[in-house]
Amino acid sequence: MFESAEIVEEGKLHLRVVLSGDYYPNEASARFEIRWYRNDDFTFHYQEERRDGAWACRWDRHPNAHNSRDHFHPPPDASRTDAENAQWPADHRDVSRLALDRIEERIQTLWEQ
Repeated sequence: MFESAEIVEEGKLHLRVVLSGDYYPNEASARFEIRWYRNDDFTFHYQEERRDGAWACRWDRHPNAHNSRDHFHPPPDASRTDAENAQWPADHRDVSRLALDRIEERIQTLWEQ
């Protein structure tokens, strides 16, 4: 499922995971990037690239001016203006499972198209 995983120290420290191209139909590439903070804030960003454009979404917990601390930036572009208030589990493993389950659903949908 994963092609690579690395800690990126440029900019804000985060984990970048590149998913295997074999996992996707029609020559897509995808990755997710995760930042966790000691105060339990986080951002979990997923992005696909394909010939006809990009598709992205993001699960966030952080103080901001546009939404509640817990919020979701929906696909296809994960824009700030479309962000929706949300409520995420307290435990980071549960948040990861939630995001990975949604990514798996997305991949399944792509194969069914």
